[in-house]
Amino acid sequence: MIYFDTSYLVRLYFQDPGWETVRELAATDHLACAAHGHAEMIAAFHRKLRDGAIKPVHYAALLGQLAADDGQGAIQWLPIARETLVKVAAVYAGLPATTFLRAADALHLATAAQQGFKSVYSNDGHLLAAAKHFGLAGRNVIATVP
Repeated sequence: MIYFDTSYLVRLYFQDPGWETVRELAATDHLACAAHGHAEMIAAFHRKLRDGAIKPVHYAALLGQLAADDGQGAIQWLPIARETLVKVAAVYAGLPATTFLRAADALHLATAAQQGFKSVYSNDGHLLAAAKHFGLAGRNVIATVP
């Protein structure tokens, strides 16, 4: 099983930079993501709508496709357990002041670590840099990190 953060999952639905490589990787194994990634995906779809990149009909179709994919179990949405929150708190307690780590990214990393993953896939530079603090390898198969 492969852990994708939301930046990679969105590339399964949009032809954002690097989408071909991400889709090739996704085809090699089952996908997993922390449960809050589901809300992040919907927010990313809505951002495309808000920015005018897609029309309301396309937004509705995306939501329908995500629901259909969920019904097929395309992505395993991992629960955020109490132990995950404890892990987040422990990492933040020892995190260097210079490390930039968003709460949502910490949830991704702690969930992956608690579920036994050795690496996470993302193109989010901050998430990738913080992965080591959770005992994870941050991996990016896209050539450039924005």
